[in-house]
Order: sequence, then structure tokens, then C-alpha cells
Amino acid sequence: MKGAIIHPTAYVEEGAQIGDGTEVGPFCIVRKGAVIGSNCKFTAYCEIRSGVVIGDYTTFGSRCTISANAKIGSHASIKYGFVLTDTPDLAQGNQKVVGSIGDRVLIGANVTLMPGVSIDDDATIGACSQVRHDVGKGEVWFGNPAKLHSPKS
Repeated sequence: MKGAIIHPTAYVEEGAQIGDGTEVGPFCIVRKGAVIGSNCKFTAYCEIRSGVVIGDYTTFGSRCTISANAKIGSHASIKYGFVLTDTPDLAQGNQKVVGSIGDRVLIGANVTLMPGVSIDDDATIGACSQVRHDVGKGEVWFGNPAKLHSPKS
């Protein structure tokens, strides 16, 4: 974790991995087993739960919550108030169902990603959206519930 900056009020549990050059801001929590890539940035009050994997150069605004075992790609930009939710799958013995986010994704402020939903590479999600369905590569979605508005050109 060469060159990483961990704010004194941040809490990083033993067993979490933080990449070189990553910045963890005030009052952020990084749980054990989380793997964060290089040159990422977490503004403030973010919670990265156990088993989360985040690629390089991904940024988060304040007050983001990423549920356990989620996967987030590289070069993603996630604005403040984002929540990636999970839910127990009763058929799988209460194993959590969680979504994923691809590379180069842009997510606006105050977005909720529902359990098991995936956002593919190069997609854009507008602010204040609740994403209930998988989002394809390069697609633009927004609204509550979020709907496809146009594929990126």
C-alpha cells in the first residue's frame, strides 16, 4: 500500500487490502477481506463491506455503501449517496445475492442498485435512480425505477 493515504478517522479492518496510491477519506470503513485497487478515492463516510473487490482508479463520493462480496471494475466514477444492496437468497441457505459494476461506469448521486443487478462496462446511470434490472454495455439508464433511455454512441 505504497503511497496510500488513510485518514486518521477512517477504520480499516485487519485483512483488508488497499492498493498503492489509494485515498480513504474521513469516517470511511473498510471491512476485512475487502480488496481495493490502486489509485482509488473514497471521499467520506463510505462503507466497503467484507469481500468487496474494487478495481484500479475507481472513485466514490461521500456516503456510499457497498454490500459484501460485490465486484466493482476499474475507472468507475460513483457519486455520493450510492447504495449497492444485497438480500438473502432463501433457496441458497441465506447466501447473499449481490450485484456488480463493470469498468468505466458512471453512476450519478443518490442511486440504489437492487440485489443481484449488474451494470456492464461503459454504462451511465442518472442521479436519483433505482436500478432494478441489469444494465447492458454502454447503456444510459435513469429514473425511479430506472429505465433504458438510449445506448451510448
